[in-house]
Amino acid sequence: MKDVRKLRGLTQRELAEMSGVSLSLIRKLERGERDTARMETLRSLAKALRVPTMRLAGEGEPEGPVSGAVDRWTGVRRALERPPTINALDEPPTVDGVRSVMAAALPLFKGDRLAQLAVILPRMLRDADTLGVDGRELRARLLQLSGWLMVQTRQFDAARSALTRAMDEAPTQLDRASTAMIVCWLLLRQGKLDQALDLAVHWADEVEPRMSRATPDELATWGWLLLRASAAAVRNGQDGQASDTLKLARSAAVAIGKEYTPGEDFLRTFGPTTVKLKSAENAAIGGYPDAVLRIASTVPLVAMRPTSNNRNRHLLDVADAHTKLGQYSEAFDKLIGIRGASPEWLPNQAYGRTILGRIIEGRRTLTSDMRSLAAEIHLTL
Repeated sequence: MKDVRKLRGLTQRELAEMSGVSLSLIRKLERGERDTARMETLRSLAKALRVPTMRLAGEGEPEGPVSGAVDRWTGVRRALERPPTINALDEPPTVDGVRSVMAAALPLFKGDRLAQLAVILPRMLRDADTLGVDGRELRARLLQLSGWLMVQTRQFDAARSALTRAMDEAPTQLDRASTAMIVCWLLLRQGKLDQALDLAVHWADEVEPRMSRATPDELATWGWLLLRASAAAVRNGQDGQASDTLKLARSAAVAIGKEYTPGEDFLRTFGPTTVKLKSAENAAIGGYPDAVLRIASTVPLVAMRPTSNNRNRHLLDVADAHTKLGQYSEAFDKLIGIRGASPEWLPNQAYGRTILGRIIEGRRTLTSDMRSLAAEIHLTL
């Protein structure tokens, strides 16, 4: 950062004024007193210095799982890593049997019922692994869901293992592309923005449909890959590419005309509302809280299920916008609303901890509710 700043002919104070980052933090970073900063801070500095965020971010360590998460998911990790063993006294799993169990478990994935999934998922994975060729499609879907869940809970090595296997097992090109979409999310959470962007663009090119005869499934998959590309680009300070890919995603949503879920794949639900949510996310990353709230006022959240991860992520963006505008009560109300709808989801969100930390910094006194929420989401006061 120091080298680029000097190349641009800027003093530390001038960089602080241009980026909105405190002068003291800039000094600490340049002296090596701080190894790194939040991705949002690095993006602000990179934007002022006119370089990609990854030029400053390097290969920092992403935030790991919250306390207790490693132990909770031990059984899932073992099931992903070790070949299955069937006790001679057990009845061998059948394709129909595993399919029925997956159908019964799908609401647990949709509802972020992490405690229940941690118990039943290891056996589901082992049963699916014994099915052979006949169970390929089921196995690919279960591995995909497991990979998504591991990203959600920041079990990144397990997520990579599950998603790699899901890609190998995927029966169609669209299935592979939808798995790649989750891999892009994994890379984003790890801060590997260049890799996420390259992968999203590659797969978007692979499955780009002819708009005149595209099916809704094709449009939804292509649209989501474009949204992943936009998310990576905006975080990396490539605002032009972020805008271009978002416009293409919007064209796919317009072609569909409404929110559409391919089959039972809730991870690929896509349409005009999804694009609005991601537009607000881009505005949040870009540092435009007014734009976030303006977009939010047009989003029909009532029609979305309470525990939708896209919905919850959007509400975090709205809470973040309120904090940046000094509207701490409104921000805290959003966090309380998310906790009420998705109590097992919120503690895994580093973003939520950052927002609550800002609320606490902006308040003179802490309420008992604030202290309680801080404990629940693992924020140290």
